[in-house]
Amino acid sequence: MKKSIAEFIGTFWLVFGGCGSALLAASFPELGIGFAGVSLAFGLTVLTIAYSLGFISGAHLNPAVTIGLWAAGRTPTKDIVPYIISQVLGALAAAGVLYIIVTGNGSDIGSFAANGYGEHSPGKYSMNAAIVTEFVMTFIFLLVILGSTDEKSPKGFAGIAIGLCLTLIHLVSIPVTNTSVNPARSISQALFVGDWAVSQLWLFIAVPIVAAAVAGMVYKYLRS
Repeated sequence: MKKSIAEFIGTFWLVFGGCGSALLAASFPELGIGFAGVSLAFGLTVLTIAYSLGFISGAHLNPAVTIGLWAAGRTPTKDIVPYIISQVLGALAAAGVLYIIVTGNGSDIGSFAANGYGEHSPGKYSMNAAIVTEFVMTFIFLLVILGSTDEKSPKGFAGIAIGLCLTLIHLVSIPVTNTSVNPARSISQALFVGDWAVSQLWLFIAVPIVAAAVAGMVYKYLRS
């Protein structure tokens, strides 16, 4: 239960901090933080939770990470379902709070930082471009997580490496898909938008999970 609560809080913070920065501060008149600021915000959420709650649950904050760590033999099977449920619920709670804030000045939610491809990609990138982007980014993200948290790696630096990796991922891929690499983050925003966001949600659930599982197996092979 404590692990599940930690995953709920951690994923809440990731979605609230990352998507919140995109919705509230990215293009704020004259002082907007832009893509770079949003990228840093996502990285900082992971970094701060890794060092505050990571010792409780491992700070997965992402169903794909949980699946990837399981594929690498680092997460027990019994933890998969509770972790993923907690992550999705935490993300939905964050989206609900953001909805209240975003509409607090009479604005509508617009795209609500949902992930998309084609006409709903920030740069109008195709579905194939989105699949390749999400696969590569999630694959590398899992390798960084697995490597930096390995018992043979330097102690105490994993949170920094993982946070900076997520920042870099966003710096590259926001224009393509608005960056997912995290099904919980994608689900939470898509359900509030509905319509096109829900119809495209399959990509942002399936591709990160497959990429994470492949990364877990590759790392397990390299590690052995």
